[in-house]
Amino acid sequence: MSTDIDDAAAADVKKKPGKRELTKLNNREAILSAARSVFADLGYGATSVRDIIRKTGLASGTFYNYFRSKEEVFEALMDEGMRRIRPRLRAERIRSRTFEDFIRNAYRTYFDYLASDRDSFQLMRRNPNTIRVRMDTPELIAGFEEIREYLEEDIRNGTLPEVDAEYLMASVVGIAMEMGDRMLLRPEIDAEKASAFATALVLGGVRALPHKGKQEQK
Repeated sequence: MSTDIDDAAAADVKKKPGKRELTKLNNREAILSAARSVFADLGYGATSVRDIIRKTGLASGTFYNYFRSKEEVFEALMDEGMRRIRPRLRAERIRSRTFEDFIRNAYRTYFDYLASDRDSFQLMRRNPNTIRVRMDTPELIAGFEEIREYLEEDIRNGTLPEVDAEYLMASVVGIAMEMGDRMLLRPEIDAEKASAFATALVLGGVRALPHKGKQEQK
């Protein structure tokens, strides 16, 4: 029994980061938190690395131990946002019984996230053009691929016509990103109205798309 206790204690020690690891985690989080605030206040274009460092209170050398540029910091913030939203989308995927359900639930989840997450709200409202072009970070790519896989699964299951899954994924994501930008610029943010509009647009468009079943009937 003592062996089991010793093993459990050893495992617990492994799980807990040491002082050095904690310092690294805290420094990185301090940089990201400062950058999020500065990008929201000044906008991406006007922000410099010096602005971020000044906000952290850390030495400039410490900043460069974690990031090489403000571009890398911004990309890290985008990945952080995607890591928060992906589990929610997975949950909606599991809960949804049809393609229509998934699209409706996914849009509502995304627009609710933008409307309720103040940090993301400020960041995206101040930097919409920059966010649109930074679509090649690891987490964003993984998130988009996950959506494409969902669509391909629906095609295999017959709940979605045999359409081009890659184009459809790009369309679904593009609508979310563009409408999210516009929604945040409005005096009154209505996530429910945005999700209803996006859902109707996608579902109506899918019904009009050519697919193999229609082509074979002709």
